Amino acid sequence: MYDLAIIWDWLAFAVRWLHVITAIAWIGSSFYFVALDLGLKKSPHLPKGAHGEEWQVHGGGFYHVQKYMVAPPNMPEHLVWFKWESYSTWLSGAALLMIVYWVGAELYLIDPAKADLAVWQAVLISAGSLTVGWICYDFLCKTKLGETPTALMVLLFVILVVMSWGYNQIFTGRAALLHLGAFTATIMTANVFFIIMPNQRIVVKDLQEGRVPDPKYGKIAKLRSTHNNYLTLPVIFLMLSNHYPLAFATQYSWIIAALIFLSGVTIRHYFNTLHATGKGPTWTWPATVILFIVIAWLSTANGWNGDYEAVENQPLSAHELRFADADGFDEVHDIVRGRCSMCHGREPVWEGIRWAPKGVYLETRRDVARSARQIYLQAGVTHAMPPANITELPVEDRTRIVRWFRQATDNSLAGLRN
Repeated sequence: MYDLAIIWDWLAFAVRWLHVITAIAWIGSSFYFVALDLGLKKSPHLPKGAHGEEWQVHGGGFYHVQKYMVAPPNMPEHLVWFKWESYSTWLSGAALLMIVYWVGAELYLIDPAKADLAVWQAVLISAGSLTVGWICYDFLCKTKLGETPTALMVLLFVILVVMSWGYNQIFTGRAALLHLGAFTATIMTANVFFIIMPNQRIVVKDLQEGRVPDPKYGKIAKLRSTHNNYLTLPVIFLMLSNHYPLAFATQYSWIIAALIFLSGVTIRHYFNTLHATGKGPTWTWPATVILFIVIAWLSTANGWNGDYEAVENQPLSAHELRFADADGFDEVHDIVRGRCSMCHGREPVWEGIRWAPKGVYLETRRDVARSARQIYLQAGVTHAMPPANITELPVEDRTRIVRWFRQATDNSLAGLRN
């Protein structure tokens, strides 16, 4: 039973792989259709009701694509729907959120220096915020703001900034940016599920029953699709941010996230304009570079005053006690401090390392107990850490780490059986 940690890690890897695959499919189809839509050309030979056409060449063949602004005169025999790319991306992402951040809440989600939450409280805030975000956004879109897309986008940006700040007041930096990405991705997928697809079904039903489709449904779907288009790149950044402490483990990570949304707008504006006119606005390049320079500067402008010493003096949680009380913990703590803390410290001393990799600290007894599973997998079962075994961690010490973790796990399972 002690290999449950290995099985769980492979499960997380499999779900992450699925999430990446489905995200590629969704983003790829989304970007393709935006480029296609903006590149359509008028032609005197277009069928009745057609808005534009485009000739494309790919894979050794030519493609002739035509778009009907509302709907064709008759229902085609074969119609391809694009929806499961979005649904499967969100579902796999939600599963990954549960596996990594909910099950591993004490390590990845909860930051006692910000908010000393119970696991169930942190999970409730995590899930509830995603739901509330969609409800508020959808309400705003259905007001008169929906008729002024620019004002709506500005308000949406304000909401995202507020959420970025709010998440950063509660969760770990890593979880805060990840949740902001999930918050945004939930809005995007809900747009597809609750708005875009139902509107398309109404148009299809009208065609099947011989009615002339109302163009308002296409207009509404187009607004939501445009929002998705501009939100995609920031979501990708936020999902990747957990690999880079300079993005998430800084005092101003919430501002960094806000600026990433602005840079996502400048990048997409360039390509959208390029597809529509054949020439993108050159000002977007220096604007994006300036935004990124500001982001890089903010990542080092730390003035954090979190009372981590007070947190360390708090009683250990049940999860931490399970490993701190296991046979061999003192020995493992000395090993980790001696071989890992020079990089995984709050003030790293290893040359070239300014922040602990992935924001993981391995100095105090609490640090080691909280990160038990990661130490076991990274430095016990595998030789991933230290990188290239640069601190010369001997095999005997790796064996001690494995024995300690398995002893703690066995003790916990025995307690559950009793």
